[in-house]
Amino acid sequence: MEEKKRFKVYKIIMLVILVAFITFLCTSIGMYQYFINDKTNYSMLSTKASNTDITSTLNRYKKIIDQYFLGEIDEEKLKEGAIKGYVEGLDDPYTEYISKEDMKDYLEDTMGNFVGIGIYMVKNTDNNKVQVLAPIKNSPAEKAGILPGDLILTVDGITYTGDDMSVVSTKIKGEEGTTVKIEVLRENETKSFELKRENIKVNPVEGKVLTKQIGYIEFSSFDEGTAQDFKAKYEELQKQGIQSLIIDLRNNGGGIVDEALEIADYIANKEDVLLYEVDKNNKEKVKKSENDPIINLPVVILTNENTASSSEILAGALKDLGKARTCGTKTYGKGVIQQLLTLPDGSGLKITSEKYLTPNKTEINKIGIEPDEKVELPGTVKNVLLVEEKDDTQLQKAIEMLK
Repeated sequence: MEEKKRFKVYKIIMLVILVAFITFLCTSIGMYQYFINDKTNYSMLSTKASNTDITSTLNRYKKIIDQYFLGEIDEEKLKEGAIKGYVEGLDDPYTEYISKEDMKDYLEDTMGNFVGIGIYMVKNTDNNKVQVLAPIKNSPAEKAGILPGDLILTVDGITYTGDDMSVVSTKIKGEEGTTVKIEVLRENETKSFELKRENIKVNPVEGKVLTKQIGYIEFSSFDEGTAQDFKAKYEELQKQGIQSLIIDLRNNGGGIVDEALEIADYIANKEDVLLYEVDKNNKEKVKKSENDPIINLPVVILTNENTASSSEILAGALKDLGKARTCGTKTYGKGVIQQLLTLPDGSGLKITSEKYLTPNKTEINKIGIEPDEKVELPGTVKNVLLVEEKDDTQLQKAIEMLK
């Protein structure tokens, strides 16, 4: 009897131990499944997402944000940020997404009219900063002393990088008569400026007669109407008896390609190849001169490290065709063309769609054009826009080439 009682107690103890073990096992499995499932919510972003398209990936992020994010969710901002980030992922300094709100300003810039401080800007990829390419003549920026090469650090106290060039452009613009504060890095020195915004009318074509009946034409960009302004200025100088011509493209950051081709058309022979445009499928489009030349004079083109894009198209075409010689320093090396696509919602995409080759099929992108006569400015000259004629060694060499 005593033995049966002990056996019964033993069975009860074993049953309790077994129940406890099963409970522990079930709990462990449950917790394991919980953590595995929770981990999967995050790991799918790095593992499964790599094997799916962008829509599925973004939907996964959206689900997690909707589930966990504490703050308010602005769907429009999320969508715009996603598009901007996707485009930036191309790692092309010239391709950019332009919001619906910024499109108006962008188109005004292309037309050559806007309210702002009057600077041309590029992305400095080495420093990932917005760089001043050149101030517009007689603009608030030029009068305040902003120089080519200045790196914009802050606008109204907010720090920006080169990836924010569209934002910087928008922030610098504003209502006429209002002020904007910008901070720039010049060499190793930080400088601050407070500038009043003005209605900037970009009319960059200027000209004069130099010694020995040499005409001189200079402009800072290729905006809508630049070619016609160039023609009018040339005809004005022609009436003053010029026998040769200097075209100064130093610090000309480019602009509308067709404006550059139209100016080339004034100088090249009819049917001369001016440009090859090559798309991603290596399909070539040939641009030729359509008219007989109206300029039959010796021409020298001045270039420097800030001569870019459409300026390089003009200089490269006339150099290859033997219609002009070049003088100065090697050009910037932007040999790709962008087109602006307007999307149904009013936003835009400026996208690099083609590269261009000179008439001799020479590539320019990231290479630049070497001048026929390489001439540096004196070391004492910090800014070509401020150098006096007598100290401008590049200009003096061009004059010598035309004598």
